[in-house]
Amino acid sequence: MRTAEIKRKTAETDINLFINIDGTGIAQINTGCGFLDHMLTLLSKHGKFDLTVTCNGDTYVDYHHTVEDVGICIGEALKNALGDKKGINRYGDCTLVMDESLILTSLDLSGRTFLKYGLKVPAKRLKDFETELIEEFFLGLTRSANMTLHIVQLAGANTHHIIEGAFKSFARSLRKACEIDPKAPNEVPSSKGVL
Repeated sequence: MRTAEIKRKTAETDINLFINIDGTGIAQINTGCGFLDHMLTLLSKHGKFDLTVTCNGDTYVDYHHTVEDVGICIGEALKNALGDKKGINRYGDCTLVMDESLILTSLDLSGRTFLKYGLKVPAKRLKDFETELIEEFFLGLTRSANMTLHIVQLAGANTHHIIEGAFKSFARSLRKACEIDPKAPNEVPSSKGVL
């Protein structure tokens, strides 16, 4: 079973995280940020990863450290759970419609870090959540997972639908990339023989 547990404590956050890549989409999330909890629940549900996250952060300041550090921990957990990446598909993509919004994500579990963030989120805030933090989440995740990720908004003007669509599309892309390729279950998907 491909699982990982991450414990990360800084002066700004104290995070405990568990992921089971081969799970069923069970989420137990408590970050102190309701909107982030909702997005992580979507990530778990649509990626079919079991995900447990608790974070005690300096949310009295704002949500920045919590959002970024949770992203870092999820990326690190994915990298650890995948190990040598033997047998995985490596690549994943999903074009997802969320009412009037249309989001495309493509990713490569390449061992190389790159984020192309192409969401044009119209509102700066959703209640007390600063929407610019979504990019910080994905930046932290891609860096610690050593992943290449493109998130592109093809249509849409509703802030909530754009962000929710991005998380669902990312989750489904990640699920495809992490799945075992039945034609090459014992091979690392690279001509170099290592990722």
